[in-house]
Amino acid sequence: MDDALDGADFDADLLEEELRGAAAVLDPLPAELLQLAMDAYLLHDLDARVAELTFDSLVDAIPVRGVEDPPRMLTFQAGELTVDVEVTGDGLLGQLLPPQSARIEVLGGPGAARPLTVDAMGRFAADAPPSGPFALRLRTGGDVIVTEWLRA
Repeated sequence: MDDALDGADFDADLLEEELRGAAAVLDPLPAELLQLAMDAYLLHDLDARVAELTFDSLVDAIPVRGVEDPPRMLTFQAGELTVDVEVTGDGLLGQLLPPQSARIEVLGGPGAARPLTVDAMGRFAADAPPSGPFALRLRTGGDVIVTEWLRA
């Protein structure tokens, strides 16, 4: 088979172009997905630090018998800052440790970012749970920190 390829005039760039054209016709990208990708890119902060997900109750917690709809508990770490978040059907609760002032926004899909108020104890809350993929963007002093994107 190698002999057949060696003798042929093979153009990988042309093949890639033809395959992209065929994929665009046979399996086009949904407009909603393209818009979501563009919106996510616009929200991207190039100078932001990414807070690492260190605990997710969907993966790390031991199930409790008798609890039908437990809240999702998340912990993010960025340097010395810890962000604890609880996601329920009623909304979102969280706390920054150590407590500090910050501007927090809930990022989610094509909708505008929803700002949250942080109190003196570092606590914040949202009245509505995130729908679909979401992330948090924190502005603390001169730092911008963004959590990983997660599905609610």
